Amino acid sequence: MRLRIRHVIFVSLMSLSIWQLFEAGYIHAKAWIAQQLIQVAWEDTVTSTDAQQPWPWADTQAVARLTAQDGTVDLVVLSGTSGRTLAFGPGHMAGTALPGSFGNVVVSGHRDTHFSFLKHLGAGDQLTLQSTNGNTKVYEVIGTEVVHQNDVAVAMDAGDDRITLITCYPFDAPIPGGPMRYVVVARSISTQYLEI
Repeated sequence: MRLRIRHVIFVSLMSLSIWQLFEAGYIHAKAWIAQQLIQVAWEDTVTSTDAQQPWPWADTQAVARLTAQDGTVDLVVLSGTSGRTLAFGPGHMAGTALPGSFGNVVVSGHRDTHFSFLKHLGAGDQLTLQSTNGNTKVYEVIGTEVVHQNDVAVAMDAGDDRITLITCYPFDAPIPGGPMRYVVVARSISTQYLEI
């Protein structure tokens, strides 16, 4: 009887462990696959100038392409910052400057998937943001800070041309969400006009 109870406990714990590993892997796999489909839609958008949906039931559209760390980070930015949108990629915050225009372009993303690279950015690092018309702006990181989620000043127009990247903080928190946000601010240093 004791052996049987141990066996049931062992099988239950193994099943629970496998389920937890699957759940963790599923989130990362979904984010990666979505970015692949979104990349294809982005390329179609830039060449055709008509916004392309990454899949037929998508309720968001690609609005920019963000690259960092010498191209090792290459993400398509989607419109909106709903939880559903951020599950598939970083999102452009409504009410802030549109990618490609002058002002404060605010983009948010999840700390454990698309925006995990933010913890490695520092002053002087460069980012590029390509808009739907093919123009690319180069930005240089001028600072990072941790703010409360209610601090809306980081999303306001600062009178210059910048991009503000926002994610949850701390990066290694066991529970998602929380009230703190990690913010990376980069100022525009050039605009490149590309042939489409």
